Order: sequence, then structure tokens, then C-alpha cells
Amino acid sequence: MKNIQNYINGQYEDPISNEWLDNYCPASGEVYGKIPNSSKADVENAYIAAKSAFPVWSQTTLEERSRILIKISELLETHLQRFAEAESKDNGKPISLAKAVDIPRAASNFRFFGNAITQFASESHESVGQDAINYTLRQPIGVVGCISPWNLPVYLFTWKIAPAIAAGNCVVAKPSEITPLTAYLLGDICNEAGLPKGVLNIVHGLGTTTGQAIIEHPDIKAVSFTGGTKTGAHIAKVSAPLFKKLSLELGGKNPNIIFADCDYNDMLETTVRSSFSNQGQICLCGSRIFVEASIYDRFKIDFIKKVKQLKVGHPSEPKTDIGALVSKPHLEKVMNYIGIAKKENGTILCGGKPVIVKGYENGYYLEPTVIEVPTDECRINQEEVFGPVVTIMPFNTEDDVLQMANKVKYGLSATIWTNDLKRTMRMSNQIQAGIVWVNTWMMRDLRTPFGGVKASGIGREGGFEALRFFTEAKNVCIKY
Repeated sequence: MKNIQNYINGQYEDPISNEWLDNYCPASGEVYGKIPNSSKADVENAYIAAKSAFPVWSQTTLEERSRILIKISELLETHLQRFAEAESKDNGKPISLAKAVDIPRAASNFRFFGNAITQFASESHESVGQDAINYTLRQPIGVVGCISPWNLPVYLFTWKIAPAIAAGNCVVAKPSEITPLTAYLLGDICNEAGLPKGVLNIVHGLGTTTGQAIIEHPDIKAVSFTGGTKTGAHIAKVSAPLFKKLSLELGGKNPNIIFADCDYNDMLETTVRSSFSNQGQICLCGSRIFVEASIYDRFKIDFIKKVKQLKVGHPSEPKTDIGALVSKPHLEKVMNYIGIAKKENGTILCGGKPVIVKGYENGYYLEPTVIEVPTDECRINQEEVFGPVVTIMPFNTEDDVLQMANKVKYGLSATIWTNDLKRTMRMSNQIQAGIVWVNTWMMRDLRTPFGGVKASGIGREGGFEALRFFTEAKNVCIKY
């Protein structure tokens, strides 16, 4: 049994209330440890540590901050296997995926922002004819809150804390209570890298207790959150009267639009990946697949054939393509949506059933599922499922598919497959999404802004956008 502790002021501590939560392994369904359900008192201790560290850390040179962040990235790479195994055990994803994507990306986040902060320049404006100059200071906010989700645990945790720390802030962070292990392990990495005590504080627990204490704390002046739209709305409601800065990266129901003139084989391979990577538990997955009618029947046959070849298995097996879903309640939620799709005249073309993995009969496994839907109005096409489930349907015209793509309340990402340049420009301009991929998926440049529109959130992460969020702009005007 592994008991996880809070990381406050550079040390590990049990929760003050001595309240604990069970930590489950999705692959086996077994409890393998306990995590704190931290209270307001724990969050207050984390805040005090952060507040005490802020005066010195905010005045630390950019070069020193950069050096420490890059050292953290190097240590993550050194401990790649350990972190990948921990991420897989906690989340249910294949170890091979965590080793290839999650942990390297977490390391890249620290390295990127460690370098970016040294290039983050402010602006100056000479007021010609007025004998004056204006310049803008970019100053750290103070103590900020970072709340991250369970689907890409350390990947998205570091995506928030790295720019916050790089900009000179001190952090009170809450990882998901479902996947706390790699955030817990990060404390030792930070200590070894020389991050001063109190700069990063990690408190574990439920959103309704620990998360609530962070968002309602009057002196935590900014909150960066990734998670569900409903939770994001609650955070906005609580935070607005306190005038906190907010960055909310929320849900998605992303269209994958396939035109007949695409590079077919490349499209097919990528669409399988964009549908089922990480068990479909990525906010950017293309869960609504629209295929031009002239190639629809061909696509349906070829796509289903490839999906049936995906191996569902224990995350530690090298040949596993799809591991376990993150929790039993989440598996039940996804299964419920499959049932709803059937009731709404959807046709299950493949999958749709739980999988029993020998030796791990209580694990949370599900077949990759493809559902043919007669209309885009159905719930399975309008609501976020967040599992290994995609829908397919044909379209006839560009205008028709554009209307369907934009009909949902979400607007995070979209994928377009076409070799028509004019169509690419038209569609990219008119699709309501924060990110549009053309003839690719999940190709990320960390310098670019990341975020969505509508119910997919507010604000942007990534690059200088993140550093702007974690700083306050102050204009200084000098007459000479």
C-alpha cells in the first residue's frame, strides 16, 4: 500500500484532518494506496509557504529560474521509466504511451518555459512630440492556484506549474484525486533540482474540498484549471466576485472532417489514433467523424477493420494499444452513453462491450467503439463522452458539414482532411474552434496558443500566452 502525502514547503506531510481517500489501479480495479483529502487548513498551510517564498523567488534572476526548470526537465528524463510506470498504474494508459508521450512532454514543458522566460520581453512606446516614453512591466502575480485533470496527469500538471513558476509566482497546485502519483513523485525531483521551499506546493484531495478551498481563497489571485465544463462554470462563479484571473481549459466535442480529396491512407491511420489514443480520454480527440458521401462506404469498411485490430489489454503489455479507462464510474458513464446511442437509433458497427483481461478481471476495460448515427442531433454527438467511442456519418456539401461541426456547445479543436487550399482557408476561418489541424492531428508547437471557444473555456495556455496570464501588466509613463 502506497500512502501519498501533500508536498508543502519542500516537505511531505499528512493531511491535518487525517482524512484519506482510496487510490485505485484502473488495470486491476484494486486499491493500492491512500491519498489525502486535504482541508482548508492544508491549503492555508500551502498558501502560507507560498506567500513566504514569493518575495525571494519573484526577485530571483531569470537565469537562475531557467536553470532550475531545465534541471527539473533533465531529472524527469533521467527517471523516465519510473514516471511512465507510475503514470500507467495510476491512469490505466499503456506504459508505452506514457513513456513516448506523457513523461517526455512533461519534461519538455519545464525545458520550454525555462528557456521562454529568458526571451519574454516587455514593450516600450516612445510618445513622439510629447517628450515621454511608456514602458510595460510584467510582474508576477503572487500566489496562484493550478488544478489539473486525470487524463494526462503529469503532462497537464506541468503545463500549468512550469509557466507559473518561470514567471516568478509561487504555486498551490492540486492534481486530480484519481491520478495523484506522478505529481507526488515530482516533489523529490523539485528538491533535487534546487527549487526553493514553498515555490511549489502540492495538495491532494477532492475538488469539493481541496479544490474548493483553493478557488475560494481570497489571496490566491489566479486560477488555471483544466477539466469539465460544469466544474469550470462553478469555478468562474466562485472566483468572479473575488476578481481572480482565470484560465479555464474545458471540454470538447471535436469534429474530424474528411473530404474525398484527402491523402486517404495517412488520414485513415491518423483517424484511428485521433479517435482512440489514451482510450479516447483526450479533450482533443476527434469524436465526431464526418466523411464525404462519395468515400463514406469505403472509409467505413477500412476504418472498422483497423479499429478491430487494436488490442485491448493490460497497460504493461508492449502490444497493448488500449489500456484501462481511468475509473469504474467513468467506465459506467461511457457505457451509459453507448446505451443512449442505441436508443437514439445509432448502429454499433464495432465494439461497445466491456473487455475481460485475464488475470485482471476487475479492471476497467472497454472495446474501441464505432457508432453510425443517422443525425447529428443525437446526444452521443452533442455531449462529451470522453472514452474510446466515436461516431461516423456522411455529409454531402461543405456547408452541411460546417453547420454540423459548429452546432455543438463546444469549440476546442477540429481536424480537416483535404488537399484543396481554398477549402482549407474557408473552413479554417469559419469553424468555431480554438485549434484547427489540417491533414494532421495533435501536432503541437509549444509556442502556439492553446484553448477553446464557447463552452470549451476561456483564456489561452502555451508560449508567451501562459507567461502573460501568470503576470500582471503595469504601464509606466515618464516625461523627460
